[in-house]
Amino acid sequence: MGKTQRNSIAKNILHLFYSTALSSALNAAALIILAYYLQSHNYGLFSVALAFAMIMGYFTDAGLSDIVLREGSKDEVDVPALIASYIKLRAALMFATFMIGFLFINLTYDSNPELIKTAYFLIIPMVIGIAMQSIGTTFFQLIEKMQYYGAIRIISAFMLISTVSLGMVFSLNPYVICFLYGFSYFSAGLVGVILVRKTINIPLRSQFHRGILHGIGSFTIGGLLFVTLPHLGTLILEKTLTLTEVGLFAVAYRIPQALQQLPYIVAGAFYPVLFRNFNSLQLKEHLRLSTLQIKVTVLLGAAITVPVYHMSDFIVTRLFGEGWINASTPLKVLALMLILQSVSISLADGLTTRGLQFQRTLIQFLALIIGAVLYFYFSKLHGVVGAAFAGIAIETIALLGFWLMIPNRYHLAVKAIVPYLIFIGATIFTADYLLHSYSILAAGFNLLILSAVLIADKELYGNIKTFLAEKWKRKQWEGKEADHGI
Repeated sequence: MGKTQRNSIAKNILHLFYSTALSSALNAAALIILAYYLQSHNYGLFSVALAFAMIMGYFTDAGLSDIVLREGSKDEVDVPALIASYIKLRAALMFATFMIGFLFINLTYDSNPELIKTAYFLIIPMVIGIAMQSIGTTFFQLIEKMQYYGAIRIISAFMLISTVSLGMVFSLNPYVICFLYGFSYFSAGLVGVILVRKTINIPLRSQFHRGILHGIGSFTIGGLLFVTLPHLGTLILEKTLTLTEVGLFAVAYRIPQALQQLPYIVAGAFYPVLFRNFNSLQLKEHLRLSTLQIKVTVLLGAAITVPVYHMSDFIVTRLFGEGWINASTPLKVLALMLILQSVSISLADGLTTRGLQFQRTLIQFLALIIGAVLYFYFSKLHGVVGAAFAGIAIETIALLGFWLMIPNRYHLAVKAIVPYLIFIGATIFTADYLLHSYSILAAGFNLLILSAVLIADKELYGNIKTFLAEKWKRKQWEGKEADHGI
């Protein structure tokens, strides 16, 4: 494969942002349909099975996606051979994952055949689909062509809303609904593989790229912990609360979990560039981009948090009905996770792209262990709301841990983390205190105040101004080319 023309960071962010916004909206719509259709008990079953599906889906990757990005950023790499090696390893990992995963589920839930059956219907098509989707998204992230990355996500979301809606229209039983949910991932995964095949010829008989195994242990454990943390609550709460209460927590948790994809996807646009800067020893540029990434992602996270935090009652009752009102307080608490996660992902990416994956893994491991304890005891003492506060505590621990491990931590704290978190926290809680009875007004006022940061931060304002100026110049140049028939 010849050298591929890369998109700029800004162009990649644009592609990823609109595709993620659309796919997140469709995923949220599917969530609403499922909550209405399955009700809290069956939704609790679905949530536990989904947690296992996501974890097993990760085991088919085992951190290989990040390693492919690392290896692909090096000079003179044979990209087709690298992708071929990636596919071979994923096929082997998927076989092992199904064998071990279903054995674990059958042994752990032998007294709950309803849950086991739900897991089979959901996991098999979904895990295969996740594996195939990841091949496509990783490849297009590697060559920095995020429009195709976004297309795969949009197709997956369209298939998800279509199949779930079809199941509801025909009043299909919950098991078939679960299968259709998983099949939507499979369909999009098939499209992803086809797009990759159209872009490059994959030589499956080529020599194995040994560099893909370098440091795989840290990447595997780190990635597993990253995937497990969002589902830890559901898995622990199944032991401490009723399935109805698990369903309430799952509804409250899944809204910010879906929305967090927006700051995560923006961070993903920086990821391959940060790798490239570090590998070429451009350390000052790496630090500059890391600082900018924190500012952009935390502002985006705050902008998403504000309406969810102030309008949690409105969102829950309008989307799910009065029967789900007990999920509104946990949702308000969990909305704050978006801000913490937006900083954490930027710090974590800073560690990985500097070759400090072990440190990232260590912090994630500690957060997982502490998180399991917090979820267990907080939910025992305070139910679903206690579980929500456990989620906040876990994200705070992860953020502090990543910050302590990263080089230039004081620069990042002074230039971005501390002033932004103090300002965002002060505006959210002040608006809530003053306008508690007027949720829409509180959200609007809060967003207006947040927008002032774009002007107050001269460095961030300068980056935005430069980006817009470049866009304007490019548009004018393209117009002149068109006028001259070029």
